[in-house]
Amino acid sequence: MKFSISAALAASLATTVSAHGGVLSYSFAGKTYNGFIPYNSAANQPATIQREWDSYNPIQDPTQTTMRCNANGANSQLTATVAAGSKVEAFWNPWPHTIGPVVVWMAKCPGACSSFDGSGNVWFKIDQAGLESGTLTTGLWGQGQLINQNSTWTSTIPASLPAGQYLLRHELLAIHTSNAPQWYPECAQLTITGSGTKAPTSAYLAAIPGVYQMSNPEVDIDIYSNTNQGVTTYTIPGPAVWTG
Repeated sequence: MKFSISAALAASLATTVSAHGGVLSYSFAGKTYNGFIPYNSAANQPATIQREWDSYNPIQDPTQTTMRCNANGANSQLTATVAAGSKVEAFWNPWPHTIGPVVVWMAKCPGACSSFDGSGNVWFKIDQAGLESGTLTTGLWGQGQLINQNSTWTSTIPASLPAGQYLLRHELLAIHTSNAPQWYPECAQLTITGSGTKAPTSAYLAAIPGVYQMSNPEVDIDIYSNTNQGVTTYTIPGPAVWTG
C-alpha cells in the first residue's frame, strides 16, 4: 500500500524523531484517510476521522481517561463509512519498539460518535497479537511483527457486526522497560454498514480505563528478571477477541 505524507506531517516527523509515535493514517477498502497530525493544533490542519492526539508520548497511568483515545482525545466531526467484514489497515510512523502486544478494539457509539466519550463497558477486541513465538526477551511480539510489516497492521471488522457508528481503537502496549508499561492508543470514528445482527456479549466487553491495572502481572512486568528468563508465554490483559 502506497500513501503520501503531507508536508505538515513530514515536518512533524522531523521534529519528533527521538520520540515514540502512533497511527498516522488508515486504509479501508483501498481508500486512505489521514489521521490527526500531532504537535499541530486542530485549527491548523484538515478535519480527520481520527480523534485528536497531541504528542508521540505514551500514556503511563492506566487509570487516566486519556487511555481511551490518547491526549487530548477530542472528538472528530467526521466518520469513515466502512462495510462490516472489511479489512482495516493502520499505518504508524516507523515504530521503534519490538516488545509488547498489539490490540485493536471497537466500541459502539450510542448515537453519533462525535458526541460519545467512550465511557462504560463498551469496548471489545477484534484483533490482538502478543508473544507470537520465542521468549519474552528475544521472541517475536505483535509489535515486532508490526515493524516487520513496515509499521502497518491489518485487521478485519467482524462481518456480523450491526450497522451504526463505532470507535476503532488501535493500541500498542510497550513493555520493554522494566515495570514501566507504555500505552499508545489512537481512535478513529467509523460508520459501519451491512446487515449484521450480532453484538458482543458482556463477557467480551471492558471499560477503558479499567481493563488495565498496575497490579496486573502482565502490566507491571520485568521481562528481564531471573524469574522471566526463558518464559515463552504471555497473556494479554482483557477479554478475548470477539470475531462475531
